[in-house]
Amino acid sequence: MITLNFEEVRRITGPNLLSQKPGALVDAYIEGVSHEVVWQCWQNNMSDIFEWLDWQQESLYYRHFIGGISLSISAPIDALYTACKAVELGWLLSEAQLLSHPLSDKKHRFNELKAHLADEVNPELMALIAMANDKGVSYLVDDDYFSLGTGGTCQVWPVTELPLSKNIQWSSYQKVPAAFITGTNGKSTSVRLASTIARCAGLRAGVTSTDFIRVGETILDTGDYSGPSGARILLRHPETEIAFLEVARGGLLRRGLPVSDNQAALITNIAADHLGQYGINTVPELAEAKFIVDKGLTDSGVLVLNADDNELVRLSATTEHTICWFSMDKHNSLIQTSLSNGAAVVFFHEQHIHFVDGEYTFSVAVNDIAMTFNGTAAYNVRNAMGVIGLCRALKLDQDAILKGLKAFGSDPYDNPGRGNRYQYHGAEVIVDFAHNQHSMSAVIEMARKIPAKRRLVMFSHAGDRSNQEMIELTDEVVKFAADEYIIAELESYLRGRELGEIPTLVKKHLSDIDISEDQIAISNSPLAGAKYALTKIRAGDVVLLFALDERDEIHQLLV
Repeated sequence: MITLNFEEVRRITGPNLLSQKPGALVDAYIEGVSHEVVWQCWQNNMSDIFEWLDWQQESLYYRHFIGGISLSISAPIDALYTACKAVELGWLLSEAQLLSHPLSDKKHRFNELKAHLADEVNPELMALIAMANDKGVSYLVDDDYFSLGTGGTCQVWPVTELPLSKNIQWSSYQKVPAAFITGTNGKSTSVRLASTIARCAGLRAGVTSTDFIRVGETILDTGDYSGPSGARILLRHPETEIAFLEVARGGLLRRGLPVSDNQAALITNIAADHLGQYGINTVPELAEAKFIVDKGLTDSGVLVLNADDNELVRLSATTEHTICWFSMDKHNSLIQTSLSNGAAVVFFHEQHIHFVDGEYTFSVAVNDIAMTFNGTAAYNVRNAMGVIGLCRALKLDQDAILKGLKAFGSDPYDNPGRGNRYQYHGAEVIVDFAHNQHSMSAVIEMARKIPAKRRLVMFSHAGDRSNQEMIELTDEVVKFAADEYIIAELESYLRGRELGEIPTLVKKHLSDIDISEDQIAISNSPLAGAKYALTKIRAGDVVLLFALDERDEIHQLLV
């Protein structure tokens, strides 16, 4: 029996997992029929649609994943809504054929599609884009606006009120230095550190992240701005002089990259997180999604990669860009090969981070970098190395890099929610946003190195994780060897779960692995859990608070 379940269709506005071009994509789950049969059927139907729309220059793409398939087309940037309707019609036609359910109004649907295209196309916009590409001028386009240049030279027009090309002073538009930052963990820390270094270089840095969008010291808005809309806002802002764009998995897979002419990109690491979404079910597939940033670089762009990450090493064979490797091991073979070739590298050796680019070299002691906690926070040593490589790729000088590394603190002001340490009534309190196995393990490894009379930990799990994932994350927390475990409910992250369901599951698992009843407490929120922990605190304790929510309120308790 054949089962075909249409999941969703979405616009792709830039370089993406399947291609370098904008277009549209449909995800579907299939059973009882091979990926190849579905792909061939859809190809045939899309060929008819392309002919009807006179899209002879466009291409078809697909990828299969466990239980499903992604089908995609390239399309003109001024016709992405039509493209969505086209891929969906291609799917409906394929579904009808594979299930032997004829689609009776095919011609009518084709005519509707062509009429929709006629309403959507914008020849003036496409002519300006073609000219911008020909002249090497950076541009941004969305549903409502078209712009040329970035930062202080940027000029923006409504797509319905575009200028005549003869009136445009093409030479007046410049592209500010810009970089992508992605990976499973360390993205937000890296964009914040990079912006501090840029400030030390005398530049007003723009930052997009999962927490806010900021230019200089001014936060334009709070929220998740790790997708294309945040990048456009930042790059169009007249005060942006250099841009660090955090790009998360969701934005990459939903829309693709916002631009394709950045000078550098950093991929911090790859680890299991949010698997099972958008057809990304394995760590290698997740790595390929993160590696999309490679498609957003200029020909001379630099890709900064973690040489200790096997997935990034594997995918490095697919890039044509210059790579700057970083590693915790000076003797890593990729570091040694790069040194022999005179290529730029960053590595950790004898409690120092070293940058070497041919004959040019400098180093900094980790004891001088506050966020590494004298080198005990290995994850922040890695973050610092990646940012050093990125900033050198953007031509920021050594003095600014060293000054920024020393100025950037692991506190709620420089890096909110990431390894923030407080002294509270003689105890050490650490607040961190870590929420996956890789990041929680890194924080716990650091916290265990701090001498403690007793250890307390508060943690939570979001409801979109499976029971098994929650158990595995709980096992990671248990490695802290705490004297008390505080399980906090995350009401705003239930995501389909019932109130009390997750704490009950976690408490049972702790009991099953011989954590005694009097070592387990349940709180109805992270803030309540933090308050409870502070009532139990004694001088000499180490308290680890994994705060996925109410972080600002918890900070106010501790200052």
